[in-house]
Amino acid sequence: MAGGLVALLDDVAVLARAAAASIDDVGAAAAKAGAKAAGVVIDDAAVTPQYVRGLAAERELPIIKRIALGSLRNKFLIILPAILLLSQFVPWLLTPILMLGGAYLCFEGAEKVWAKVAHHDAHGDDDTAKDEKSLISGAVRTDLILSAEIMVITLNEVIDEPFWSRLAILAVVALIMTVLVYGAVGLIVKMDDAGLRLSQLPGAIAGFGRGLVNAMPKVLTALTVIGTAAMLWVGGHIILVGTDELGLHFLYEFVHHMEEAAHDATGALGGVVGWLVNTVASAILGLIVGALIVVVVTFTLHRRKKTEPAPAEH
Repeated sequence: MAGGLVALLDDVAVLARAAAASIDDVGAAAAKAGAKAAGVVIDDAAVTPQYVRGLAAERELPIIKRIALGSLRNKFLIILPAILLLSQFVPWLLTPILMLGGAYLCFEGAEKVWAKVAHHDAHGDDDTAKDEKSLISGAVRTDLILSAEIMVITLNEVIDEPFWSRLAILAVVALIMTVLVYGAVGLIVKMDDAGLRLSQLPGAIAGFGRGLVNAMPKVLTALTVIGTAAMLWVGGHIILVGTDELGLHFLYEFVHHMEEAAHDATGALGGVVGWLVNTVASAILGLIVGALIVVVVTFTLHRRKKTEPAPAEH
């Protein structure tokens, strides 16, 4: 009896060690895959603060919380099941779907650029007229595309893993990335409140707090610009890589040759300069694609709305 108990305990210990090793493997793979998606995470963090800009301070964190919950729903209820099924049965569909998402990002970015150039809101409404529901739904729609890009990048890194390991790694990355992005966004938008409290303290701390309060509007404006550029960059890069994977190599090869030439011509700074060339080229492509979509939408959907008769009043 005692011998049987010892053997059972040995088996439990072996299983526990195997489970621990498996968790370590999942954690290491998730960290590696997450690092590959870091660029999109930065873009996501830059895009989101613009959705709460100009709102009452007490509504900022509740809205960010709702956007974060929408992001988790995007990842766990839509993206994760979809990409696992697609990667298992029709992996060739992943690239075209991702390219459609990239085109939507290009459209969003180009629309914001056009709104700035034409001095009107991108959707024809004043910012003050937008209610919280429309702000949140717009943010969650944009998050869906950025989250899909994060998850697909992660999937490409672990595509050779068994199904259940793939699922575990993608789930870990989805949760960690959401916490990182929206935690950072929450800190960014509340920095002015923190500065206001610090400004009420004595000594040099008060000066630092006032400087923080004065700096935050400029920081948020900069983040709005970065967020728009990020939409064009990420969307353009998705389309650039997607066309290459679908067999249209000329665009990707052209940008790759420019990147290599810049890398070789700038010595120790080659890595940074090469990356900048690729980034700018992707953003230009994103702006071109987005502008074309804006033109199509403007002369079809928007014109149709203007020509539709107003509903009769009763």
